[in-house]
Amino acid sequence: MELTLSIPALLFPAISLTMLAYNARYLAIAALIRQLHQKYQETASESVKLQVKKLSKRLTIIKNMQATAIFSFLLAVITMALIYLEYATMAKVVFGISLLALMISLILSLIEVQLSTRALSIQLKDME
Repeated sequence: MELTLSIPALLFPAISLTMLAYNARYLAIAALIRQLHQKYQETASESVKLQVKKLSKRLTIIKNMQATAIFSFLLAVITMALIYLEYATMAKVVFGISLLALMISLILSLIEVQLSTRALSIQLKDME
């Protein structure tokens, strides 16, 4: 397979959109943690403390999602530089690692969505 400049360039919009989605999740959870932290200071509720702890775990996962997506983006850029410099074999290896990093980021995203869904279902059960 011949690796051309356009192939790693195809990852740019995908990774950029992924990063926007990850950032939106991060900001939403950070705002919720701030809100719950204030509520905890007022009530010292153990349930609120537990919620903040679980949200903190999700925040860590999101941070890792973002880091691996950025790493993937960086490797895609390096791949393009290697193609330009005519290091075809090295470009293929780096591009493969870039794709692997993107897959890891997406797997972490799936894990975070599962945690989020579980947390919401617990909230809904409390209402029933």
